[in-house]
Amino acid sequence: MTSPDVRTSEDPTVGKLVADVSRDLSALVQHEIKLAKAELSFSAKAGGLGAGLLAVAGFFGLLIIILLSIAFAYFLTMTGLHPAWCFLIVAGAYLLLAVLLILVGVLKLKKIRAPKKTIATAKEIPAALKGRPGTGGPDPRG
Repeated sequence: MTSPDVRTSEDPTVGKLVADVSRDLSALVQHEIKLAKAELSFSAKAGGLGAGLLAVAGFFGLLIIILLSIAFAYFLTMTGLHPAWCFLIVAGAYLLLAVLLILVGVLKLKKIRAPKKTIATAKEIPAALKGRPGTGGPDPRG
């Protein structure tokens, strides 16, 4: 009968166990990195293809707008106007639309404000890290 503290030749040593764990962990990390690269490569290809298709669709959309504008101008000629006036009317409509969009865009840009609360709390961070309470704002401890 062998005592429990007597090692047989089949029992691994602590050093061998640590080496095995280290080797297995290294292999696991390497496999995870390979998997991540494969997934990111697939996602990048799909994203690039999607962006390219959207760009082509945008180009076709621009062509459609141009062709519809020309068609609308020619429809106006059916009223008896000279074609030059019809094209000027269409161009004027686009000019009015552009001015309207510019005005709305400028009004939206004027509403941009600095994040005052965020700036105030960010100024308190250095004092809080040094262990001193800030000069205001909510207490993070509740």
